[in-house]
Amino acid sequence: MSEERDEAVPHLEAEDFRRLGHQMVDWIADYWERMESFPVRAQVAPGEVLAKLPLHPPEEGLGGREGWGAVFEDLESVVLPGVTHWQSPSFFAYFPANVSGPSVLGELLSAGLGVQGMLWSTSPSCTELETRVLDWLAELLGLPAAFRSTSSTGGGVIQGTASESTLVAMVAARARVRRKRPGDAPLVAYASTQAHSSVLKAAMLCGVARDASDTTHVRLLETDASYALSPEALERAIAEDLAAGRQPFFVCATLGTTSSGAVDPLSRLSEVMARTGLSAMGGWLHVDAAWAGSALICPEHQGLAAGIEAADSFAMNPHKWLLTNFDCDAFYTRDRAALVEALSVTPEYLRNAASASGAVIDYRDWQVELGRRFRALKLWFVLRHYGARGLRAYIREHVRLAGLFESWVRGDARFELAVPRSLSLVCFRLAPRPGEPPEATDARNRALLDRLNATGSVFLTHTVLPGVDGAPARYVLRMAIGAVRTQEQHVRACWEALQRLIEE
Repeated sequence: MSEERDEAVPHLEAEDFRRLGHQMVDWIADYWERMESFPVRAQVAPGEVLAKLPLHPPEEGLGGREGWGAVFEDLESVVLPGVTHWQSPSFFAYFPANVSGPSVLGELLSAGLGVQGMLWSTSPSCTELETRVLDWLAELLGLPAAFRSTSSTGGGVIQGTASESTLVAMVAARARVRRKRPGDAPLVAYASTQAHSSVLKAAMLCGVARDASDTTHVRLLETDASYALSPEALERAIAEDLAAGRQPFFVCATLGTTSSGAVDPLSRLSEVMARTGLSAMGGWLHVDAAWAGSALICPEHQGLAAGIEAADSFAMNPHKWLLTNFDCDAFYTRDRAALVEALSVTPEYLRNAASASGAVIDYRDWQVELGRRFRALKLWFVLRHYGARGLRAYIREHVRLAGLFESWVRGDARFELAVPRSLSLVCFRLAPRPGEPPEATDARNRALLDRLNATGSVFLTHTVLPGVDGAPARYVLRMAIGAVRTQEQHVRACWEALQRLIEE
């Protein structure tokens, strides 16, 4: 007796998919055109979006009682009110999160192909296109030949985020130093107090640090007056740890810190590692250039990475400032064998002739996850659409706009620059009044930022910069220019809004 068949599954057939796909692409294009009509920062209260969503999942699918028109209605009434518009030309908060037409098309194609690119054999194009596109990007950024796949010992891979890259680099560093210096001496990683929190998190995840308060195994070192990691502080810390029987193994230098855009001195840090013997022990120098790395595509900014040839790995995010949507982090190493040694696990069901031959790259051995999407497509589309010339023009215009904003700050005695401009990031604040306590100055700046963001016309964020030479810490406003559609008129409108709010 035959079993009863289940009801037909309401798949989206090709013709319906084509129609709805056109409708969705039209919706996105229309959204980009009307983006300036929305408040830049979402104006909803906690739980407000949640309250608009049904408590239980639908029993009937969209092919039943509801049509897809209901989805588009919900996009307008439920989703959009709770969206902070990162693509707004007046979004100057955090760092940019670029989306461009070519990258969205690449993302769509990746989803449509549905490739699982964990091994070369699971989709050769996924692997080999990524290898070539990462080599292209390395050339454009001016990275040393050792970071390219053609070097035979190095190469690039697309990670999800710079945080993942930091973790991968740290795991590889741990394996390499334990191979060269066997034993159970406690490991120590180093970065500046201004480094990204991902350094500490990576140390926690790979068992180097006990928890977020562990200052023995992750040493966040003092900076100089420009908020760059002090080579002298690094040398002292390495010497102290060696003397105490601990094993230094990892240094994270930052090219463009989150708070102020500071650039750590790579050449001097690598000299410290050589002088203290850390390099000979297998110590690893990782460069986190998540935001500022995009600027290296312009030859005039490649000096920021002076000394990069001594680094073991380098990471930058095209999804921040290079017109490629999230997630897309370009991670490079000149020691890919260390990655494979540290991260490769090969159960029987993954074994295949191509991998066994050693003639291919299996990117699953270069990352934490096993699975991987065809992310190279969107970066490939971006590089092909804009070309090197278009990408350089894009970066240069944002740097020009930041220079213009910086000049306005310098020309208004009511304001001061907190630090010199870093590329397209301007850190500024209301200047202290004569005899005003530091906490009162901070309070005025906090109130100014709150009033500015409450207008909905722009969105800026803040940071707190440590005091230098005994001075108190300072509450600082950050003007981070980098949205795809930002023009001079938007930067000027932000400045004019600041002027009005001061005078109120």
